[in-house]
Amino acid sequence: MDRSSDHEVLRAAVDWQNQGDPVTLVTVAKTWGSSPRRHGSLMVIHPDGRFVGSVSGGCVEDDLVQRALQGEFEAGLKLETYGVQAEQAQRVGLPCGGTLVLLVEHIDSPDQLHLILTKMDAGQKITRRVCLNTGEASLHPANSDQDLEFTADNLSKTFGPHWRLLLVGAGELTRRVAQLALTLDYAVTICDPRPEYAPGTERDWQVEGCRFVTSLPARAILDFRADTRSAVLALSHTPALDDEALLAALDSDAYYVGALGSRKNQQARCARLLQRGVPEQQLSRLHGPVGLSIGSRTPAEIAIAIAAHLIMERQTQPRAVHA
Repeated sequence: MDRSSDHEVLRAAVDWQNQGDPVTLVTVAKTWGSSPRRHGSLMVIHPDGRFVGSVSGGCVEDDLVQRALQGEFEAGLKLETYGVQAEQAQRVGLPCGGTLVLLVEHIDSPDQLHLILTKMDAGQKITRRVCLNTGEASLHPANSDQDLEFTADNLSKTFGPHWRLLLVGAGELTRRVAQLALTLDYAVTICDPRPEYAPGTERDWQVEGCRFVTSLPARAILDFRADTRSAVLALSHTPALDDEALLAALDSDAYYVGALGSRKNQQARCARLLQRGVPEQQLSRLHGPVGLSIGSRTPAEIAIAIAAHLIMERQTQPRAVHA
C-alpha cells in the first residue's frame, strides 16, 4: 500500500466524503522563490475546519481553513495566489518569502478519489487532469514521468510511486528502510533468495506494501530494470549476496547504489569488485558505508541516515513540471 503524503490526504478526503461531508482539495500548482512545499503538494479541508496535508509552513493553511469555513470555496474551482500583494504577505506571512499558486476545488463525490487510492494501493500510477475552464476532473493513464503539468487550461497531477527502490537482504534494517521509503514515494521491492525468509515459511518475512522476490540478486536487478529514478541497496551483510547485487546494480542506470558495512568492509568489497572486473568509474558510484554519516547505530537510526541520503541524491534527478 502506498503510504505517501498524497495517500494520506486522499484517504482522509474519501473517508470524510463517505460520511456525507464535501471536502476542499488544495493542490500547489506553481511556486516562485523559496517555498516550504514543492509543486503537487496537497491538503484537504473538512467542512468543520479539520485538515490533512500541507501546502506551506502553516500560515497559508490557516488562512485557507478560515476561508473554507466562511464558504468561499463552495462554488467549485479557484486559483489562489499567495505572497504577491504586500497586504496579503503581511497578513499571511509566508516564512520563506516565496509565492504560491494553489488550485482549490470543492469536491462532493468520493468516487474519483477512491479510484486513485485503489491504483496507488496497487503500486500503479494514474494522472488526474482538471480543466481550469470548466472545472471538470478526469482520470488518465500515466504515460510519462511528469509529476505535475500546469498550463493556462489544465492542471494534471500524477499519483502513485514516482521512485523505485530494490533492497537486497531481508532483516530488521531492511524492514526499517522499506517502511520509511514507502512514505517517501518509493515503490519498494525486497529480494532475498535464502529459504528461511521466503513467504509461506515459518518466518514468512515481509513488509506490508512491499513486493518480495526470492530470485538471486543479479536476476532480481535485471528484472527490476533500474532507471534514473531507481535506487539499489545491498543490505544483507553477506558478501555472496551483496557482491552479486552490486555487480549488476553498478552497471545499471540506478541513481543510487549503496552497500551496508564498515569502512574496512567497504575497502574489502571494492577490492573484490575490482578483481571481478568492475571499472573504477562504476565503482566510484558505490555509496559505502551506505547513508549519511550522522553517528547512527541502531537499525532505525541507520535507516534514517539511508533515507536522508536517498533524498539528498534524488534532488539532482529531473522532476518534470511544465507551466
